[in-house]
Amino acid sequence: MLIHPGQKNKPIFFVIFGILLLIGLAILFFSNYFFSAPQKESEPERFIIQMGINNSDKIKNDLYEKGFIKNKFGFGIALGCFNCVQEGAYKISKSMSAWEIAKTIKGDPYMVWVIIKEGYRKEQIGEIFVKEFGWSDEKYDEFIKETNNISALDEGIFFPDTYLIPVDESPSDIVKRLYTRFNEKFEPFSKEAINQNIKWTTLIKIASLVEREAGGEIDMPLVAGILWNRLLQGMKLDIDATIQYARGDKGDGWWAPISVADKKINSPYNTYMYKGLPPHPIANPGINAISAVLYPEKTDCLYYLHDSSREIHCAKDYESHKENIEKYLKN
Repeated sequence: MLIHPGQKNKPIFFVIFGILLLIGLAILFFSNYFFSAPQKESEPERFIIQMGINNSDKIKNDLYEKGFIKNKFGFGIALGCFNCVQEGAYKISKSMSAWEIAKTIKGDPYMVWVIIKEGYRKEQIGEIFVKEFGWSDEKYDEFIKETNNISALDEGIFFPDTYLIPVDESPSDIVKRLYTRFNEKFEPFSKEAINQNIKWTTLIKIASLVEREAGGEIDMPLVAGILWNRLLQGMKLDIDATIQYARGDKGDGWWAPISVADKKINSPYNTYMYKGLPPHPIANPGINAISAVLYPEKTDCLYYLHDSSREIHCAKDYESHKENIEKYLKN
């Protein structure tokens, strides 16, 4: 019996077809198991990568636990490199594949982390947004103008904290955001200020001085106690930081050391020239400085200085203060 040549090739064809089918099914299963979206339809949600936690395991675990990915191993393959991911917030959904999510979080976040440190003045805070958001001069000016208009104080009304802010948020809205956080954080201190018959504006003014003058959190209550002593005795405060505020940035930074000539600046912020507190705070104080003003250290000292190690030394009278100057500043 003769066998047609085509009939000989049929078994081979079916074997190859079967192998290719199995490979295709395996690839389909592999792709679906490792890379496909967890859901068919889903609304976009905010996914936050916290500051200081740009870690591959942390990111994979968070995405998996929140239901954004089906498989952590597969997402790791899709993302490839974790050092290309920026901290911040991204819009993703459970209907996105691992490849789509990986592409999104390797791009620019729509919200970024902004750190405002204790003791910054409003211009410094504005400069942060210039750097982080690429603000124009017009937007910077809008930020300063809105800061001057939003409160009875045009300084000291932004709480030093870490903020997550949309990159397209307007300067005016950012001012409102920062001021809202200040009001939230300041509320318990405001109540205590009322109990002590201290105006909230006075509290923030003194706290701003303490923030700039103290060598650190530890000596804030002592500095606050000394400033209260001077105010209650009608003395001039003689604070360098207020002159720095009045002088501004002349090219060496906002808080560069003052000169003898700077002490002659005719400004209501010059506490070497005028008694009492400056018209407004000179910086944005943190919790420790505000608390120190409300709960100052009881002391007979009227003068203080910091040595080269930032350790504070106080004196009850000017003669003792001069001795401290000779001992700690002229060695």
